[in-house]
Amino acid sequence: MEKSCGLVVFNSNKILLLKYSANDTQGEGGHWDFPKGHVESNETEIETALRELEEETGITNAEIIDGFRHSISYTFYRKSEPLSKKVIFFLAGTVEKKVTLSHEHIDYAWLEFDNALEKLTYDNARQILKKALPYIKKQ
Repeated sequence: MEKSCGLVVFNSNKILLLKYSANDTQGEGGHWDFPKGHVESNETEIETALRELEEETGITNAEIIDGFRHSISYTFYRKSEPLSKKVIFFLAGTVEKKVTLSHEHIDYAWLEFDNALEKLTYDNARQILKKALPYIKKQ
């Protein structure tokens, strides 16, 4: 099973979403999701999530919110082969608004909760966002 880690990132009352390019490894082009990526050797889950955030958005100033760690699992296809994947999400706040997209993405958006919920492509991502809302409201 492949393992990735990612972040639900918020700035004030806005959630950051990234639009993945049409030629991403899942072959499901143009989907909206959170910053995330594969765990590298000798990295903790949080280190992975923060590294991926920096690589995919240029955001370096993010504060992890204690107590939020949720995972999703799914199967996707790479070269017609089914692969299982687990993604662990953390929650982070940032004061940064400027995003510098990586080559993996074609767009981004800072959206209020309801708009982010609507724009996310996959239901499992919407479930993660719903679980994050009580934590965001406490900040």
